[in-house]
Formats: sequence, C-alpha cells, structure tokens
Amino acid sequence: MAQQLSLDLPVRTALGRDDYFVSDANAMAVALVEDWTHWTNGKLIVTGPEGSGKTHLVHVWANLSGAKIIEARELSLDGIPALAQSPVAVENVHRIAENAAQDALFHLHNLILAEGHSLLLTGVGEPKHWGLTLPDLASRMQGTMTAILSDPDDMLLSVVLAKLFNDRQLVPTPDTIPYLVKHMDRSYAAARDLVEQLDRASLAEKKPITRSFASRILRGDATDY
Repeated sequence: MAQQLSLDLPVRTALGRDDYFVSDANAMAVALVEDWTHWTNGKLIVTGPEGSGKTHLVHVWANLSGAKIIEARELSLDGIPALAQSPVAVENVHRIAENAAQDALFHLHNLILAEGHSLLLTGVGEPKHWGLTLPDLASRMQGTMTAILSDPDDMLLSVVLAKLFNDRQLVPTPDTIPYLVKHMDRSYAAARDLVEQLDRASLAEKKPITRSFASRILRGDATDY
C-alpha cells in the first residue's frame, strides 16, 4: 500500500519567558539575562549547543530591554550607526566569516557600548573557537562575560520534548516522553530531530504518537520520512 506523503506544516515556536523552563542546565544563563542591567561592561555572551535555547533567551531579553535582534552574518558597516541607538542582540557569532561582517561587529561593539546600551551575543562553543580573524574583535569577545547553556538534564529534556511537540501541535500519550528521555540521545539537537521524525512518521502512517510508536521509530523500524 502506498504511504501518504507527509507535508511540512508550520511550526509555531513559543518564545515567551513563561515558555522557558529553568533547570540546573540553564539557570545561570537565565539569571544573567534577566539581570541584564548589571552586565559587566554592558555585554554578555550566551553559548550552548544547537537547540539549547539561545534564540529563546534572546527573545526573552529583547522583550525585557527593547533590543533589536540581528544575525551576525547580516551585519554591515553602513547599518551600524542606526543599530547602535538601542540594545542589540547578535545571534550566531560563531557563523560569522566574512571580514566585512567582522568589521561591522567590531564597530557595533564599540559604538553601542559608547552609546550606553547593552549588547548580547550568542554562539556555539567558546568564543576562542569561533574562528574570528580580526584580532581586536577576537580579544573583545574573549574578554566578555559568558553564560553557558549545558546539555539537558532529565527534567529539562522532558520539558524540551514537550515544548517541541507543542510547537508542532502534537499530543503524544503521557508515557511517550518519559520513554524517550530514557532511551534517546541526550542532546537538544537529538530532541529536535526526533520530534520532527515522529511528526513526519505519524502523519505519513496516520497513527498517533504513542510509546510503542516512538519505540519503533527509535529502533529505526520505519521508512525514512
């Protein structure tokens, strides 16, 4: 029997403060973001694995501070003066590569602090491993206070899975998430990929997401959706 083709349905990601669960893995970062008016030199870096909630924290901070949000690779020198007139969050600095974008970030860093505003930056891994080729920028990043989002503990992983299912308007049976937490790879990226696979498999097979269904997907006993 031919299987029904799955469709990419819109995912409504919840990014409010009430949607951000705090555990030992992220408590320090959350506390620092919420205490943003006391950042050393007015700036903070938040680092963590892909899917660990950096963007969510950025939006929490933007709601608190009125900050603008921009991707590091989208920075340009001509846009810096206007951008520096309010707090700014620069996401994914570890992906910045072009010298022009690095120059822009260096000037944004200096100007926004001179204007008395705050700067939040995010990335994966330590700033010294971001591959920055502009020495002055690299030294400023490495000298910035850093909050680290750690790998999830059981409680946080359960909440992350629940949120990912909710973002996709999926309702697994109550015993599904505890089973997944016990048997899946323990990372944010694994949680994101697994929920996406379960979504596609459930749609293709027209079956609810149950413990047994999730077990079969984890074992790989299903078509690659």
